[in-house]
Formats: sequence, C-alpha cells, structure tokens
Amino acid sequence: MVTNVVAPSPTRLRVDPIRFEVIRNSLISAVDEMGVALQRSSYSSNIKTRGDFSCIFFDRKLRAVAQAFTQPIHLGGLARMVPIVVKRYGLEKLGPGDGILSNDPFLGGVHLNDVTLISPVYCGSELFGYLASLAHHVDVGGGAPASIGAFRETYQEGLTVPAVKLVKGGALDDDVFRFFMANVRAKRETAGDLRAQVAANKLGHRRLESLASKYGSEALNHYIDELLDYTERRTWQEIAKLPQGTFQSEGFLDDDGVTDEPIRLCGRLTIDQGKALFDLTGTSGQGSGPMNSTLSQTFSSCAYVLRCLVDPDLPVNAGFYDAINLVAPEGTVANALHPAAVVGGWEVSVRWVDIFLQALAPALPDKVCAGGKSMMCHAGFGGFDPRPQRDHYYCFLECLAGGYGGRLGKDGPDAVQAYSQNTENAPVEDVELNYPVRILRYELVADSEGPGKFRGGLGLRRDYLFPGHEPTFSILADRLKVPAPGLFGGLAGGLAYYGRGDSQNGEQPLRSKTTFTVPHGSYVSMQTCGGGGYGPPSERDPALVLKDVVEGKVSLDRAREIYRVAIDMDSGKVIVEETARLRSPRVPE
Repeated sequence: MVTNVVAPSPTRLRVDPIRFEVIRNSLISAVDEMGVALQRSSYSSNIKTRGDFSCIFFDRKLRAVAQAFTQPIHLGGLARMVPIVVKRYGLEKLGPGDGILSNDPFLGGVHLNDVTLISPVYCGSELFGYLASLAHHVDVGGGAPASIGAFRETYQEGLTVPAVKLVKGGALDDDVFRFFMANVRAKRETAGDLRAQVAANKLGHRRLESLASKYGSEALNHYIDELLDYTERRTWQEIAKLPQGTFQSEGFLDDDGVTDEPIRLCGRLTIDQGKALFDLTGTSGQGSGPMNSTLSQTFSSCAYVLRCLVDPDLPVNAGFYDAINLVAPEGTVANALHPAAVVGGWEVSVRWVDIFLQALAPALPDKVCAGGKSMMCHAGFGGFDPRPQRDHYYCFLECLAGGYGGRLGKDGPDAVQAYSQNTENAPVEDVELNYPVRILRYELVADSEGPGKFRGGLGLRRDYLFPGHEPTFSILADRLKVPAPGLFGGLAGGLAYYGRGDSQNGEQPLRSKTTFTVPHGSYVSMQTCGGGGYGPPSERDPALVLKDVVEGKVSLDRAREIYRVAIDMDSGKVIVEETARLRSPRVPE
C-alpha cells in the first residue's frame, strides 16, 4: 500500500522545494568532501588508490541522513553499526571534538580490518549529529600480514577495538593511539590512515557547522526530518512498483577454509505493501573457518539488492533502510556469533546479491544479470622490505576484479569489481613503486566467460614475484569449485584458479583460503572467475563472437564448439554457410 503525502499542519515550518534540494545536496557534498580528504591524505594503497573506505552523517537521533557513495557494501553496515556503538559507549560521554574508534564485529560491526571513527557534531553547545568514517586498514595485527587468512576465531584475526575514545577535545589520545599501533605490522601506513580519518571527520564537522550556521539548526533539523519522510514515502512507492510476492533461490560457497564442506546460502525475498523482507532461514550454520558474516554485513548486501531495483534517484538514508526487514538466524554464516572468525564475512555477504538476483530473474528478466564474481577475492602479503633504506615491515592488501554476468542486451563487464564492491584496480606502477613486488602478468583470462547470447565477463590474472625476500602470502577467496551461474540458457562462467610456482618445479594449485610462505624465486598466480552467460550461446550474434576471437577473449575452438560460429582467421570473417549449418537444429549441440 502506498501512502499519500499529508499536507503540513499550520504549526510546522513550510518546506521550500528549492531549499530542500539545496540542503539535501549540501549534506551529501559534506560527506563526499570527507571522502576526498580521507583518500588524499591516507598512506596505504588500499585507501588512497583502491578507495576502500566510506563516510556517513547521522542526525542527533542517530538516523542515517547522507552517505558518500564510495563502497556501497559498507553503507548499510554503517547505518546499522554506528547507532549501536554510540549507544553502547554512552552519548553522555561524548563532547565537542571527541571521536570514538571501533571495529568490533559483534558490536554491530563487520570484519576487524574495517575500522570506524565516529565523531559528534556540535553547533555551539548543541548536539547536531554524528559523522563516521570507515576505512579498511591494511593490517590490524593477528595471525598473518594484512590480517586475512583461514583463521578459526576472531582472536586470531587481529586487535578488537570495542569502542574507545581515540580523539579527546580535537586531539589524539596518545595512550590509545600507541596501544593500537603496538598491535599492527604496517605502522607507517596505519598511523597515516588513522590520522586521515581524524582529519576527514574534522573537515565534515566544519562543513556541517557552516551549513547549520547558514540556515539555523532548527530549520536544518526540520529539513532533515522532511528528507527522511520524503525518502520513506518514495521507497514505499518504488517497492510497490516491483512484482509482489515471494521469490527464493539458493547458492553455495566452496568451503569455509578449514573443512571441504560447501556452505549453503538460502534466500527468500518477500515484497509486499511497501516493505521488503529478506529471509535467510535454511542457511548453513557458522563454520569453523573465516567464512562467516556478521548481521551488519548481511544487512548491507540486502540493502544493496533493493537499491538496485528502485529508481537511481532515490535518496539512501534511514527512510530507505527502514523499509528493509531481515531474518537471519543467529549462529549461521549470515549472523555469526562470538567468537567466530569473520574476516571472510564480505566474501559471504556479497554472494547474497547473486542469490537474490537469481530469485528475481523470472519476475524481472530485464533488470537482473547472471551470476558474477560475487566475492571480494582478497590477496594479502607482507614481510620485511629488503630494498635499501626500506628496512621495515610492510603489508599489502588488494581485492582482485573478475567477470560479471551477462544481462538482457549487454555482455557482462570484463574484470571489474562491481555489485556492492566498488574498489578500484591497484595499478602495477603504484604497487611496484611502493612495495617490494613485481607483477609478472596482468591480463584477462581467455575463455573464462560464461557463454551466452550475452556472454559473461572475463576473469583476471595477476602474478606476483617477490625479489630478495620470502613474504607471507594469504588468499581469501572463492569460486574454485562453484562457478558463477548463467541465466535463461546461458552457461556458467569459468572457475577461478590460485597457484604457486617457479621456473624449475612448475606450478601447483592452492586452496582458495590459505596462508603460506613464498620461497625465493617463486611466484603466486591469482586467476579470478568469469561471469555467467545470459541466454543460449547459439543465439549470440556471430559478429560479436568474431570480435571476441579477434581480441583474444574467446578461442577459435570455443567459438565453433559452444557458440556454433565458424570463423576464417585468414580473412577475419565469419563463414556464414558453415555457421548456419552448425546452428541448424539437425546438428546436435
């Protein structure tokens, strides 16, 4: 049911539509500017180059108001986490210039690497709201460099910060800062990134203080109320346009990194009367490895799915999030309980996007795509930098791109980090300049696409060599056993591959969740999966198949055997008569 807009009562302030839009966009600009400041002043490649961070503003009632859209997967989690942390810490303990730090997965948080700084915003003596910046720190201690690996409990994953005051009256608390730094390996990068978060929050405070000074805090709070009400009404209207009913699907992750048992994910989405209910009952119980998601991580992916289905112009704030109901039984991989290992929680969380898009495919075939990479695909390594005058412990972390699913009218993108993951490529030049590593190969994986009328995207290959030292390397990924599924007759994408090798002994495959020492002269190869195809591959335009073959994305044999297209490479043309014969119903597939 869609509610009608109620006319304001005479006692309420009038809403000027132009001022409404100016204030709405000014709030977004403030957090966007926070994000720019954080990225430009950070030290680690993971933040300054790959953009693995997010910023958000809450009003004084702890309602999410404005978000900087850097990492979509963080934002639903932040909207849930920040109110929990502030209330647990105690609103009365926070004053002007303060900032509390937290990364506790079981205090509304996500995994330990994602460290959040929350600062109250005061206009004079009046509390106006809260700002939060979340950054994925390259190391927070624990059992391996970059704090990722096949750990069995959260205590092995790094330092847990429940909620402590890092900033007091505008200055860093030296005791807390030194305590945090004593537990991490990459001290230079971590110190710089923490200070960048402090600076970003201070900048956001100045922008909001200026905005409140311009319009007055009473008027600004009134417009925030109107913005949230407006978003709620529009969200109901958008959900009412979607197919009503219950849609369900399931999928599997390879394993939990400790056992070889697959992880089952069950998703049921009910759309009814302006609300969306995500029910994950039937999902596997939390495992003994790191492939467990917190409730905030799971909520974030469900919010992303709904966001994909509504008008792109719809604001995302508490008015949007309130339309989402989530049932995630405690003690499952969708809502893990302490002390479960959760560093792989985003690997689990992002897979829900595939599950729910598959469920909605029959009802919304023009809005959804086939299965994609649907994992973060973490690669992390570290050790002592052997380069002259660089004798310090370094850590590096990145998430690798992969193929995404084909959709109606378009192929899936090659080698991207899409869905709720929005991190960028770490350029070879940046990596080799700042870390003791050489990238031997960086290329698309041919024939990794899921064949279809609209093919899936290709996976990515990245090979690492480590001159002069033996670092510790961790892989935290998936898609080694379970490929990205196709839709409507499209075929599954190619599987991922992870390996280690050298010039003398060749290459040996590795598990998708593992930590090991890289011997001198050895390299590590990360090859991500392809996306699923959409529609039967025999219906693909032969000209597009030819283009893929010429570009080296699809082999000549694959073009003939799967797409049923005959190509003469000497002339660079499709053999029309032979292609017609191959695609004839009389010729068996």
